Amino acid sequence: MTRVAGIDCGTNSIRLLVADVHPDTGELIELDRRMTIVRLGQGVDKTGRLAPEALERTFAACRAYAAVIKELGAEKVRFVATSASRDAENRDEFVAGVLDILGVEPEVISGDQEAEFSFTGATLELHGDERYLVVDIGGGSTEFVVGNRHVEAARSVDIGCVRLTERHVRSDPPAAAEVEAIRADIRAALDVAERTVPIAEADTLVGLAGSVTTVAAIALDLEEYDSEKIHRSRISYDRVAEVVGRLLGSTHDERAAIPVMHPGRVDVIIAGALVLLEIMERTGAREVVVSEHDILDGIALSVA
Repeated sequence: MTRVAGIDCGTNSIRLLVADVHPDTGELIELDRRMTIVRLGQGVDKTGRLAPEALERTFAACRAYAAVIKELGAEKVRFVATSASRDAENRDEFVAGVLDILGVEPEVISGDQEAEFSFTGATLELHGDERYLVVDIGGGSTEFVVGNRHVEAARSVDIGCVRLTERHVRSDPPAAAEVEAIRADIRAALDVAERTVPIAEADTLVGLAGSVTTVAAIALDLEEYDSEKIHRSRISYDRVAEVVGRLLGSTHDERAAIPVMHPGRVDVIIAGALVLLEIMERTGAREVVVSEHDILDGIALSVA
């Protein structure tokens, strides 16, 4: 067994997985998994730069993760940075800060690489013969991957819950015109994704990341967030549509009062949920299989 640490730093959150990985079988035994909302992508869509306060929030989380990695004795560490740090002019400042704190340089990976890691992590426990469409709805981008045991096609497009919220939402709850603007952006991005990924031809839709797991938790009427109940749950299109309708009519305070809602998702969950709903409508998926295993698991497996 090799003890590894994988870190995924996205637009909205930074996450850590420390695990033991069997080098031959690829078996992954989770030791610690945690997430911190840092909103690294704050304002990036508008300014093209990482904000000083966003960098400091991210570096504070890195310092906490460094302590966990040291305590658990991970032999190898891989830090992957995604959408926000790909887009930012001052990403060198981000790279230098992470290197100083964790001793590893963050790899600012391409959207296609991100998609492959997500697929590997999400399908680790799925061994059927069907083709999967794995959808990773992030803060700044969404990845689409089709395949079975291996990736057949992948595409990353710039729609994510933070990016869409910052771009369009000015009212609480969002006005009808704002919602339609979000949906129009999503539909245009789906057109782009479909040029290279046959999203409507897969047998099973698998959804990843916080927007999807939060929608699932609400759909399951959970009184508190429970990863075991959420992981591999199947949420119907009708139930997703019901949750989206509820969110669209809710104020910030009403969304914050939902028991399973993480405080860092209150203002961006509507856009994330709309991405999921539009994908289900475009592909004709009658349900989404929700996975708590995702890019983090793919990163950990890659470094073992």
